[in-house]
Amino acid sequence: MPELPEVEVIARGLRDTLVGRRVTAVRVFDERAVPGHTPEEFEQRVCGVDLCGVGRRGKLLLLDIRSSVEEGHTSAEGISEGRAAASGSGMSVLTVHLRMTGRMVHGPAREAETHERIRFCLDDGSVLTFADVRRFGGCRVFTRNQLERWSFWQSLGPEPLEVSTESFVERLQSRRARIKGLLLDQRVIAGIGNIYADESLFRAGIRPDALAAGLSAERLAGLHASLREVLTQAIAENGSSISDYRTARGDAGAFQNSFQVYGRTGKTCLRCGGLLCGCKVAGRSTCYCPDCQTD
Repeated sequence: MPELPEVEVIARGLRDTLVGRRVTAVRVFDERAVPGHTPEEFEQRVCGVDLCGVGRRGKLLLLDIRSSVEEGHTSAEGISEGRAAASGSGMSVLTVHLRMTGRMVHGPAREAETHERIRFCLDDGSVLTFADVRRFGGCRVFTRNQLERWSFWQSLGPEPLEVSTESFVERLQSRRARIKGLLLDQRVIAGIGNIYADESLFRAGIRPDALAAGLSAERLAGLHASLREVLTQAIAENGSSISDYRTARGDAGAFQNSFQVYGRTGKTCLRCGGLLCGCKVAGRSTCYCPDCQTD
């Protein structure tokens, strides 16, 4: 599943090419790709809009859109800093949840691919496509008020690259739950999935099954630093491509070449030379080094 770095890379790529474009036509090929809408309603709400900004919240990709029939200047600001700034007349937000195998790619017009679910035709002749092999992802349109009332949106925890170390520690240190499970809980911290939880815990030297309440404030502060380090590096390396993930231009990421533990159960630890172990935490396959991760 694309996590925070992958969605951030896609948002940055789309921001460079989409802002200022207008959607001239929309085609929904699979009604499951537009939960909460009929295909006809979705097409009607998005066709003719101006694309004003692109951002991210947690694992959600956000496109700031404005009805082109409204007067006013199309700003490149919108949600470009990762927040929906859909304010004012005619403003809405198109949310995209990639789930496990979703892709959002912008490029020259071409024939529809096998797993293409939605196609957005733009005024410069290019196309923006939402493709999804396993059909778990989807796109929804919200006004700003609707977005703020959306229960999923309201439940999201703070951004790990924005939350202060003090707040991060405070959210975790009294919880009698496994630390990895808390990192995966989008209500606690938004955007973290299996890959970056495993990699961050390894760099911090913390076992994934350790109870958060048993970790000192100093250890949790170190985890926050490791998490920020891992996410920042992953974004710089265009995310992790294991199977389906591609950037907005269709390129693969490279952070998978930097994995220390994720997906390496039974292999040699690259730090100490010991054997990496596997277990289940919060229902997810987990890899760790029993020698390097001691808490």
